Amino acid sequence: MNDVPSVQPTRRPGGLSQREILATLGGILAGLVLIGIVYVVSGRNSTPPLPPLAEVNRPAPQIALPGLDGQMLRLEDYRGRVVLVNFWATWCEPCKLETPALQEAHRQLEAQGLTIIGINLRKQESDDVVIRAFVDTYGVTYPVVLDVDGEAARQFQISPIPTSYFIDPAGNIRYVRVGELTLDEVALVFQSLQQQSTQPQGSVDGY
Repeated sequence: MNDVPSVQPTRRPGGLSQREILATLGGILAGLVLIGIVYVVSGRNSTPPLPPLAEVNRPAPQIALPGLDGQMLRLEDYRGRVVLVNFWATWCEPCKLETPALQEAHRQLEAQGLTIIGINLRKQESDDVVIRAFVDTYGVTYPVVLDVDGEAARQFQISPIPTSYFIDPAGNIRYVRVGELTLDEVALVFQSLQQQSTQPQGSVDGY
């Protein structure tokens, strides 16, 4: 009886068989799919980095300052919200640049839990006319109060203006920014403090 020769997989001289080529391609495809899944998942879970800030954790001062209408504003009344305290002056050029961004942040985020308080470094009562004109020019609708004797500036230990303090819902100063802020930066810090407020904090309550 003649032996029937066995059928061998097609193999190119010096190369891989068709079956080996298909297996290799399948492995590569599976690897690419896995990499894509990991990339998508990690992208969803990642959060954008915070802007350049000085990170602190100390109670915010208990301040009460008059507004342009004479009504007193007390910082402690905003407990439970994220508060952005912004020190500014009408003669400060960076303050002029950032005011539209702060106003837009107030418009977009106030209902979500952000309070912006502008503290003007008023030198004399006659400055009130200039301050009102500034507020009207830039359409500022967030609270603006007057540091009539510089006490708030001393308690917050401000440096050059504009200087902004981000206060968490527990009343603690968490971040300090010296210089101009943008809308995106305000939104990032606000969202970060909102998320942190749902987690246990080891700091002493402020206000």
